[in-house]
Amino acid sequence: MTYREAGVDLAGAERHVATIASSVTATWTDNVVGGFGGFAAGVTIPAGYSNPVLMMSTDSVGTKLQLARQSGIWAGVGFDVVAMCVDDLTAVGARPLGFVDYMAVGSLHAERDAAIVDSVARACLEAGCALLGGETAEHPGVMDDDAVDLAGAVMGVVDKGDEFSRDRVVPGDVVIGLHSPNLRSNGFSLVRHVMGESPDYETLLEPSVIYSPSVLSVSSLIKSAAHITGGGLPGNLPRAVPDSLGVEVDSAKWTPPEIFSTLSRLGIGQEDMFSTFNMGIGFCLIVDRDDVEQVIESLSRHDPSAIGQVIDSTGFTLK
Repeated sequence: MTYREAGVDLAGAERHVATIASSVTATWTDNVVGGFGGFAAGVTIPAGYSNPVLMMSTDSVGTKLQLARQSGIWAGVGFDVVAMCVDDLTAVGARPLGFVDYMAVGSLHAERDAAIVDSVARACLEAGCALLGGETAEHPGVMDDDAVDLAGAVMGVVDKGDEFSRDRVVPGDVVIGLHSPNLRSNGFSLVRHVMGESPDYETLLEPSVIYSPSVLSVSSLIKSAAHITGGGLPGNLPRAVPDSLGVEVDSAKWTPPEIFSTLSRLGIGQEDMFSTFNMGIGFCLIVDRDDVEQVIESLSRHDPSAIGQVIDSTGFTLK
């Protein structure tokens, strides 16, 4: 019995590494330390930080991958995993520096696997973050032959004292919501349940928006922030304010994309809609009232709007 007969294709793995080399190294700048194919790689801290703090975050695509598996549409999943990680870093004001991915498969499929890594690399380029390396592991007998799982981790940097912090938030501060044109990468277990055997693959697999570069461009004006992922606005926005304060959001201030109306018509109640999905707001910023106009003007790419305010009572209120 050989390793190949047991289901692990070492030669195929070598071909996969050779195929993805150009996509990975295209994200590298002069800050990268190490070479492609080594045991590890690193990145130097860019100039301009006086007291740098390294921050890390990790996440996965989740069950959205099942729809990619069913449809064969893989070009956006790299944006999902990168967005989930780098935008978590951005919620504390950190600039992403280096990303690594982990892909587990039942069996190697050269075209699919190369498309996934290329997607990760393109997302890293958009986020301004080097794809330093990763791992593709075959799990024969544990995963189905065509199964894929994709996760990642990111390292970033922020000067100590410059972090976004809920401790800076006071009553009357304004919540600015950045538009999300789709579900991004959350709530897909519920989506697959209500949509059954005929989901709208093209709409559901639209890649996640990456907010990091835009948000960091106005970081000096931001007090606190929330990445709106699993748990929706009620589960994430209160994390960006002190325990003694709350947030009031006016749902009339934006129009959710049509996909959310579709899901609602399929039988999901409003409370579950808001506690599961982003409802068209993928990222929230908390700013001083005097800075609202400047922030909205600077972030026009994400169709921002003032959707609420910080209030002098605890909890989350949706009007």
